[in-house]
Amino acid sequence: MAKQINLKPFRDFFLSEQIGGIILLFCVIISLSVANSSLANSFENLLETNLGFSTSNIHLEYSISLWINDGLMAIFFLLVGLEIKREIIEGELSNPKKATMPIMAAIGGMLFPAAIYAFFNTGTLTANGWGIPMATDIAFALGIISLLGKRVPASLKVFLAALAIADDLGAILVIALFYTNELHWMQLLYSGGILAILIIMNQSGVKKLIFYIIPGIFLWYFVHHSGIHATIAGVLLALTIPSNPVKDTSPLEKLEHFIVRPVNFLIMPIFALANTNIRFEDKMIDGLYSPLGLGILLGLFVGKPVGIFIFSWLSVKSGLGSLPSGANWKHIIGLGFLAGIGFTMSIFITMLSLDNHEFQIEAKFSILVASVLSGIIGYIFLNVLHKKKIKGSDSRMIKVESI
Repeated sequence: MAKQINLKPFRDFFLSEQIGGIILLFCVIISLSVANSSLANSFENLLETNLGFSTSNIHLEYSISLWINDGLMAIFFLLVGLEIKREIIEGELSNPKKATMPIMAAIGGMLFPAAIYAFFNTGTLTANGWGIPMATDIAFALGIISLLGKRVPASLKVFLAALAIADDLGAILVIALFYTNELHWMQLLYSGGILAILIIMNQSGVKKLIFYIIPGIFLWYFVHHSGIHATIAGVLLALTIPSNPVKDTSPLEKLEHFIVRPVNFLIMPIFALANTNIRFEDKMIDGLYSPLGLGILLGLFVGKPVGIFIFSWLSVKSGLGSLPSGANWKHIIGLGFLAGIGFTMSIFITMLSLDNHEFQIEAKFSILVASVLSGIIGYIFLNVLHKKKIKGSDSRMIKVESI
């Protein structure tokens, strides 16, 4: 009789939060490999291939690259919006005491990197990129901290998730307010009308998701043509999806559950494939010492942990917030390094803020270096912290036994 294969461990691994970051990393490696091979030009031509259709009244013909960055990423922002709303209604951000510290940490983690970038780039052609080092990549950051398993307190993982969600909300506001093109008021009026209808349906108790998704598609179209970046439509749609603070599964939770895997396992990897195709050149190393490179590198690798630590400390000392249970200030430092993994959102803001292709490549390389450094240092720091804790516990135990 053939021995049955136990698939449960594989399923558990596949469904864990680690796999999203691992797939994303794998796609980054593939994209970098293709960009530095004979396939580079063919891949770039593929990304510039137009798909869709256009009529006298409707224009839906865009490059594959634009469909990815404006279309697929709107679904990513829909997921982010759903997570933000759920956390505010029934999650870590619903309790003022618990919410204050990650929110303040996120604010510090945005202000310090932006200030560092501005210090190096004010008055230069790259000054508009101050938003690049502000963001934290949820998938990579949570993926790395989950690899530490029980070596970090479970509350620290929840804190990082809440911080990253608050950080994403900040990034969304930055994109909407500062990286918006010329506004087209008629398209904005149509968008506002659809949004009003969605809000009315929510208040009227409409629960079926299809009645939100179909208007949401039209909302994306009009927002895209209004001058505001199309991904904001995903967030606006998310805020209108019905939710509740009780244990019963809400439409919001159903939609979040439905799209979380496609986003983590398909959309974000596709975004990474399309946007990290960096062709390595000797002068790239020199670019790390340029105002642009230094602003991003120091913003993510130094500004993030410093800003998060200082604002977390202010939160606790003011009595507004409290440390995660089982965590200490050294844990916050390690977590601050992990938050320096900017990657997805940082690259996204790069594409919005810098028009020059050479600046975009330089910025992507700096983001890549800063994110790798932040991830490695954060992992090693938290791992060593755990080993020291175990060693200290063993030493105390030996002293007690000898007595």
